[in-house]
Amino acid sequence: MTSAVPPSPLRRLLFPLLLLPGLAVLAGCQREMPAEGEVETQVVVSPEEGGAVSRDPVPAEAIAAEPPPAPAPEPAADWTPLELASGQAWIGCSLDYREGDGEPVASLEREPLRGLMEGCREGDVVRVRYAGKIARDFTALVERVTRMAEELGISHRVLDLDSTGGHVEDAIRTGDWIGNHRWTLWVREDSVCHSACVFVLAGGDSRVLAGRVGIHRIIRLSSTATSRHELNTELQAVYGTVRAYLERNGASPLLADVMKTVPNRSLRLLTQDELAAYGLDGNNAAQDDLDRVRLLAKCGDDFMLRRDRWVRAFDDRCRSENEVYARNACGLELRRGLGFPDDECPSESPLAEYNAQDAAPLDAAGATADGMPSVGTAGADMAVHAPAPGGSGPAAPAGGGR
Repeated sequence: MTSAVPPSPLRRLLFPLLLLPGLAVLAGCQREMPAEGEVETQVVVSPEEGGAVSRDPVPAEAIAAEPPPAPAPEPAADWTPLELASGQAWIGCSLDYREGDGEPVASLEREPLRGLMEGCREGDVVRVRYAGKIARDFTALVERVTRMAEELGISHRVLDLDSTGGHVEDAIRTGDWIGNHRWTLWVREDSVCHSACVFVLAGGDSRVLAGRVGIHRIIRLSSTATSRHELNTELQAVYGTVRAYLERNGASPLLADVMKTVPNRSLRLLTQDELAAYGLDGNNAAQDDLDRVRLLAKCGDDFMLRRDRWVRAFDDRCRSENEVYARNACGLELRRGLGFPDDECPSESPLAEYNAQDAAPLDAAGATADGMPSVGTAGADMAVHAPAPGGSGPAAPAGGGR
């Protein structure tokens, strides 16, 4: 029997050396793979250039086959006496919350609200600060302020929220109402928006979020279930309603699935990236699509190119600011460099709620007459990149939506 010949020292030395190139290639491949759960995005100059654009008429049978659940019809105007018991509200005509939140809302009746809002006609904007639970009286507050704003001709409305949650159904009713009546939503750095409050965010045309936003499971306090199966059946119906609501308002229905994994004794705080991924921060995607066709026809290609450039620049330069006030100030500087507010379409310009006060000149210290600070040379930088009329100009920095 022949015994095995032991490997020579030279062969033992060469074998690991031959493996090194392969291991290096493998390590390089592993380094290039994105981390688990990481989302990679890329900027496009304009959604109309390539992308996924649908133009053909939608067949009637396709629309009638399985229509998505529609929101409840808007209620008739209701001015019956109602106490605001679930929280506190203030109404102001200034967007600088450092100066205060305006006058407290003592009544939800017609004439008291008119008295609080009359002074907001000049600036064409009203801000409602609300701190409390999401409930039926909160929904009534938003509806009644909207009706009075329309009656007084106040085009821009800002809902300044601080809420730990409340009733899911009231949050959905409020969100659908907000979505039909062009509201901007804030969660300031000193505020929170937890639980059912998150559904209100989904309805806003634009959201500026500096405070903490958190989610957890929906709780069925009125449930008569005696087993997990019965409770799950009830919850599936509720989550179905939530998913349909999120989808029609441009938010991700996946948010509902994530909520189910968080015990109701806990709270999962959403990161800035998660807020954007779930469609809760910045510009509302559904409203943005709806507006695009109208704005192209009304304001022209150049307006849309500048608007898209502002959106991307805002995300790149301003979203890192830790205060709502600072983000908006940064956005105002950017829009000046891009020729906003637009002469032909001022109300459709970015941050149009600031049109009246943004006209104030900057003083030597770099602040407007009403205290709006400058944010350095952001506006001047954008002016260099602003497109010439009818031109496309260079691409803006990467970013998402505002």
